[in-house]
Amino acid sequence: MNKDSDAVDLIQPRRKIVGMSAVYLPFFADGSIDWHGFSAHLQRTIDAGLIPAVNMDTGSVQFLEAKDRVRVLEITSDICDRFVAGACVVDVQNDSLNVSAYQERISEIADARGTPVVFPSWGLNGLDGEAWVGALRQITSGIDFVGFELGAQFVPYGRIYDLAAYRELMMLPNCLGAKHSSLDRLQEWERIRLRNDVRPEFQVFTGNDLAIDMVIYGSDYLLGLSSFAPEIFAKRDACWLAGDDAFYGLNDLLQYLGQFVFRAPVPSYKHSAAQFLKICGTLSNDQCPPGIAPRPASDLLILEDIARRLELISS
Repeated sequence: MNKDSDAVDLIQPRRKIVGMSAVYLPFFADGSIDWHGFSAHLQRTIDAGLIPAVNMDTGSVQFLEAKDRVRVLEITSDICDRFVAGACVVDVQNDSLNVSAYQERISEIADARGTPVVFPSWGLNGLDGEAWVGALRQITSGIDFVGFELGAQFVPYGRIYDLAAYRELMMLPNCLGAKHSSLDRLQEWERIRLRNDVRPEFQVFTGNDLAIDMVIYGSDYLLGLSSFAPEIFAKRDACWLAGDDAFYGLNDLLQYLGQFVFRAPVPSYKHSAAQFLKICGTLSNDQCPPGIAPRPASDLLILEDIARRLELISS
């Protein structure tokens, strides 16, 4: 058996899990942002003990105007001591790397006292491994950041680099960790093993919403799924730290939710988030965010059942 397909040796019982939750950004029917709903859900995430991740895909960052992106940072900075935020540059195929745009986004986040998560783009992910790491070194100079590997199944400019490039990324002293979103356990296990051997303090943040148990092997997480139920994720994490077997039942039910809402078309999970958060009483409406296909109303019965089983609503 391949060593990476038998990862039992990686399991770390009673490990403290670091959870970063990509905070959902809600909208009204006219396309305007529900700022009250966002602030309330951000506070819910903080109260649960998770680290907010704003201006991520769950926050529709690629669709936001500059003023709204900045307002998200301002609101978050006002009520939160620690957060990460997506540094997203929107470009098109065959564009070269826009260094100045990345530097502006990264400085914007750092000035708000957040830690940038450097999003992929056509210009950045069109580079080979060595140039990719060099570009990250250049655009983040002097600022701590989180890297981001994103598979092509999510966006056409997504790319998962080889382990040689990942090792060089780990060697950047200001790179605190990297979100890994290949949806492939084997590739993530390879990164955990490399991290354990080369730089133990480096954090591998799983972005695998279809395998949220990666945390037992040594990954931390930066997930969109955790925005559906931040306090339940926090409870699950606390169970793992305490050695409480209730971890497994909570993880299984959360994974059932993940498998359902992250089905194709995957970006529509954001509408599922709106539906679920309204069911739980966190949001006043379940408007589908701009730029994605809506989920059918028939999903509501399944989401309601999951919310009851998670004890987020009464029977």
